[in-house]
Amino acid sequence: MTKITTLADEIRNRIAQPQAEKAEQAKAAKAMKTHAEEAQILQLIRAYDNSNHKSLVHVRFDEKTARTLNHFKMATGIDVTRLVAFAVKQLFEGNPELKAIIKQFIQNMTL
Repeated sequence: MTKITTLADEIRNRIAQPQAEKAEQAKAAKAMKTHAEEAQILQLIRAYDNSNHKSLVHVRFDEKTARTLNHFKMATGIDVTRLVAFAVKQLFEGNPELKAIIKQFIQNMTL
């Protein structure tokens, strides 16, 4: 009887082992993909040229976001102004309906 139990345990271990290895490989692949995506976004932010931007906008952030922005600067060396300018540009490019709202407002103002 103990041989049957031992054999059953051995079979369970063999079945579970490949699944655990597959899960570990999938986790490692996801981590590599996330790291590659992080590196890509950092490259895009660093490549963003805000040197000709002359207008200044005073923005208020909650304490947690401000702290995160400061930590981001320390971790990456990317200035907060560059990050915010990049983020706002991406926001308007990714959501054309925002520009439509602004255009509609301007048209209504001139009438």
